[in-house]
Amino acid sequence: MKLTNRLLKIASLVSENKRVADIGTDHGYIPVYLLNKGIIDFAILADVNKGPLENARSEVRINKLEDKVDLRLGSGIEVLKKGEVDEVIIAGMGGILISELLEANKEVAHSLDKLILQPMQAQEELRKYLLNNGYEILNECLEKEDFRLYEIMEVRYTGKNTVVEDDIYYEVGKKLIENKDQLLEEFIDNKIKKYNNIIEKLGDKDSEAIISKRNLANEKIAKLKKLV
Repeated sequence: MKLTNRLLKIASLVSENKRVADIGTDHGYIPVYLLNKGIIDFAILADVNKGPLENARSEVRINKLEDKVDLRLGSGIEVLKKGEVDEVIIAGMGGILISELLEANKEVAHSLDKLILQPMQAQEELRKYLLNNGYEILNECLEKEDFRLYEIMEVRYTGKNTVVEDDIYYEVGKKLIENKDQLLEEFIDNKIKKYNNIIEKLGDKDSEAIISKRNLANEKIAKLKKLV
């Protein structure tokens, strides 16, 4: 079993000797990898669908790890009880769905040492939810796979909201800038291209709505250019 770059990066963020839950585990590749490497010695593998959970069960069986895992069918972190695990991985879902899963079981979400989150879209909305609902973003990194850049966040609940001085930091995480992530320039360039495409599609019409959208896109581009 060989992990993709994205999954390897996520696995590398898991702390040693911690009890881990992988939510939306699919084939269970990350926890199986971590168990085989001896990085952790117990994992809960959970999925809302029976098919993926059976895939994970098969992977666990092949690797003879039955005594080190617990497989659970259910939605998000609602399958967990407070104190069962130290860290939770939620990867490969939309940012809004991730925020809904955290909201659905605050008792568990707030008690964890760390959450490792990898949203596939709506990353901006997820950052906004986290920072306005008492979570601290401990770290962020980017990983490239098949020409796509993935955003990965390490977060923890502190109960303190974070004031963001500009909305651009919901779109580009401050930790990416502070860490001078090696993929940051490409990441920002991609966002600038996206806004330039929006401007191009708007054309030269001058209705109030079009002007507002064009001005917003130009404002975003100017802010993005200042980040690198």
